[in-house]
Amino acid sequence: MPAPTPDPDQSAPPPGPRPPPPQGRGTGLHPPNRFARIHAVPDPDADLGPDHDPADAPDPRTQFFDDASETILSRNDSPDVGFTHGLNPYRGCEHGCAYCYARTYHNYLGWDGGLDFETKILVKRRAPELLRRELSSPKWVPAPVALSGATDCYQPAERRFRLTRACLEVFAELRNPVGVITKNALVTRDLDLLAELARHECATVQITLTTLDSGLSGALEPRAARPAHRLRAIRALADAGVPVGVMIAPVIPGLTDHEIPAILAAAAAHGATFAGKILLRLPLEVKDVFLDWLDVHAPGKKARVLDRIREIRGGGLNVTDWGKRFRGEGVFADQIHDLFHVSARRAGLDRSPPALSVAHFRRPGGTQLDLF
Repeated sequence: MPAPTPDPDQSAPPPGPRPPPPQGRGTGLHPPNRFARIHAVPDPDADLGPDHDPADAPDPRTQFFDDASETILSRNDSPDVGFTHGLNPYRGCEHGCAYCYARTYHNYLGWDGGLDFETKILVKRRAPELLRRELSSPKWVPAPVALSGATDCYQPAERRFRLTRACLEVFAELRNPVGVITKNALVTRDLDLLAELARHECATVQITLTTLDSGLSGALEPRAARPAHRLRAIRALADAGVPVGVMIAPVIPGLTDHEIPAILAAAAAHGATFAGKILLRLPLEVKDVFLDWLDVHAPGKKARVLDRIREIRGGGLNVTDWGKRFRGEGVFADQIHDLFHVSARRAGLDRSPPALSVAHFRRPGGTQLDLF
């Protein structure tokens, strides 16, 4: 068996000084865009005058930009991902999770995967219109769509723009199945639409829980809902008849892996019926952001966390090989998997999510018989 392929950037330290994260942000770093030829960093030795106080620097404000995409459904054929079609109403995410793999995608927009990812949010205002057009096309073969798959569809921007709700209205009208994954309790705002979809076996929701420790969650996922609110969201969804599960993602070796049994038990007690997990990934600049987070918030645990990550990643901090990047390898990875499966069985969550149905799909102007 070939050795895992390490991230070629896994040992490169981030350039420049490492500022503490601004209040409510996951990082203060601006790691270099890997596609840019020039990267500017502040001079740590610059003389800013005797009256300069770093604390006077204004917190970075979130900026919103219109996304001019002409299509809304993405398609993937990854053997590691359990869906083919995905929909992301937003690019970038204010949740600011220090471990978010989607940070690397901001490089394609000319920005960085650090603070830019949290403060420069692209908004696909035409998402509902584009979704209706794509689902109404004769070329569309009804199939489940993941909402989102990259950035969180219920991040804070959703309160203002309501694009996720508008997309759910399209799914409900056409009865196309949708699987929602989020770590924001705002999902309960749309119980009416999710319950209507669930009546036709067209909706499931997974609530992501990384930890039950509110303090740790506040540092690790600064603008996401706290764990207690996520558990209450699970209860509300279950009471509304929406199939709901818990996703432990990411499992952080040496930091949160010991919480697996408690997370599963709490989720089951609140009405979850299935569960999943994904081990921490540290691709490209995500590594820099997460290492900086450890320095700021958990310096005493940093060595243990990194040692255990290397144990499951073939000696490196990241592996990109199919079949390995989500699961990890080695004795310690096997221990995490065994702990998850035993705990899921005890909690009654050792089952697959309910299958989503396309039997009730209805194309505008047509009938269900159009499927055949």
